[in-house]
Amino acid sequence: HVCLLLKSSACGDGGKWLDAHYDPVAGLYTFSSCVDLADLSGDGESRLVAGDLGCGASAMKLKVYRGTALMSESALLDLPSGLVAFFMDLHQPRIPAVAVASGPCIYVYKNLRPYFKFTLPGLEVNALEQDVWQQVREGQIDQLTLKEMLEGIRRKADVPLSVRSLHFLSLETNEMDQFIQLHKQQPIRRQTVITVIGTLKKSTADEDGVSCLVIGTESCDVYVLDPEAFIILSKMSLPSVPTLMDVTGQFDVEFRITVACRNGNIYILRRESDKPKYCIELSSHPVGLVRVAKNVVVGCTDESLQGFTQKGKKLWRTLVPAPITTMASMDLPTRGFQAVLVGLANCEVHLYRDKNLLSSIKTPDAVTSVCFGRYGREDGALIMTTRGGGLMVKILKRTATFDERDSAPGPPPAQSVRLNVPKKTKLYVDQTLRERENGTAMHRAFQMDLSRMRLAAAKAYVKALESSMAPVSSSAAEPLKVNAVVQGLGPSFKLTLNIQNTAAARPVLNLAVSFLYDEKLYRVRTPYLRVPLLVPGLVYPLQTFVECTSDKGVSDIIKVFVLREGRSAPLLTAHINMPVSEGLPLA
Repeated sequence: HVCLLLKSSACGDGGKWLDAHYDPVAGLYTFSSCVDLADLSGDGESRLVAGDLGCGASAMKLKVYRGTALMSESALLDLPSGLVAFFMDLHQPRIPAVAVASGPCIYVYKNLRPYFKFTLPGLEVNALEQDVWQQVREGQIDQLTLKEMLEGIRRKADVPLSVRSLHFLSLETNEMDQFIQLHKQQPIRRQTVITVIGTLKKSTADEDGVSCLVIGTESCDVYVLDPEAFIILSKMSLPSVPTLMDVTGQFDVEFRITVACRNGNIYILRRESDKPKYCIELSSHPVGLVRVAKNVVVGCTDESLQGFTQKGKKLWRTLVPAPITTMASMDLPTRGFQAVLVGLANCEVHLYRDKNLLSSIKTPDAVTSVCFGRYGREDGALIMTTRGGGLMVKILKRTATFDERDSAPGPPPAQSVRLNVPKKTKLYVDQTLRERENGTAMHRAFQMDLSRMRLAAAKAYVKALESSMAPVSSSAAEPLKVNAVVQGLGPSFKLTLNIQNTAAARPVLNLAVSFLYDEKLYRVRTPYLRVPLLVPGLVYPLQTFVECTSDKGVSDIIKVFVLREGRSAPLLTAHINMPVSEGLPLA
């Protein structure tokens, strides 16, 4: 087999990947839905099967790569919308077939040769539309009348017009007659097209078990096809056109089909119902859908990656640095490792496990398709195609390990660790029973004690206001705060008053401080002090000296009044408890 040229890749991923092959001019233009890996020869080597879109209107091909070389290619009649490899029978050797969805048909290839063509059943044709074309066939109406009648039918009818009528309405007037002469004798058909395709195991979950084809159509239907007779086993309806799909389970046992639709919602179909079982409403349209274990990971156009349960419960959400171009699952059964590969428009491919970024790969061009699996004889091969038609192959090192690191802000991982709660003791159980039996009485006692405490606090506050013992102004117009510091052993004391304006932004001016004291015991050197302008938030110290004139060894209270000049009513009153003088009184 063809050998791959390997070299270590050190592009922001810690050297976890080996660069096996890169061909920037491979000319392979495709998406993740049109790429698959399968052992098409039964020799144990997996090939890359891709539906090449070509230039958009021509050169559509089914290409098969082996190693680094193009093994074979077959022409396709229409643009492929999806491609899957599946086992359609139990014949030996076990070689899978390839199904290519293109337009309204599925082309099945076996041994890389055309094997079977399945065409979707036709849709109901509008009866009024048939009558109008019948009149054209009989020459009863002209082309302008035909156009007017078809436009009226399109506006009012429940059944959409056929492709022929829609094409006719888009023509210019000089082209209508030629179109009518060419098509008027042909019967009218209304055909839908396939938008998405997948596989569903029929009865066993074995890797080489027989699989059914699951297809979604433009007519908002999902069909399950028998792999041998290609008859419709089941039909389910959706509210909108399916664009992305993931299938799990077995058809004969239980299955679950997760479908992202064009209306921006995700629907979950189950075996027992032909209508969606659950609905997930997204804030923006989905561009990628991948199942990891029992959860669904969705990439959206708002540059976010979101995780949901099978029933639609949102688990997490994380942002990505650029718009998402493609997504695929990364499954390593030998290591029990599952993650999601996300291709971004900034030429990077990120590997996520839940919302944790595990690895980042730089690419020369924006990636349009990603596929991970067994390629050749390597189990961990990552195959990517770029916007310019390049083909890139990387191989995961056998020694590579991925450390989960949570780059998103939020609670630490330790918060989710379950606490080791001790067992319930007999005392705890008895106390719980007591609280249950006497809950009402205990609550009343608590409320009574709380009310008494509030009453005592209110009485103390009123008493402080009435006796002017509060060092904080009770007036909202002049918010002031005062505290006093007495220094010295006597008979001379230094008294410092710290005054603060507690207003938010308004200064206070024209204030003064006066002292009231027993003149038989004390003499204040400056009994009247002028207060400077008080800037909000700053503390202004005012100092004076107090001299003790008594030799009886007693002390008293000195009252401090803060008032506005020219007014007798104080704004704030404080009491200073003077210490006992330890020296002889001054003469």
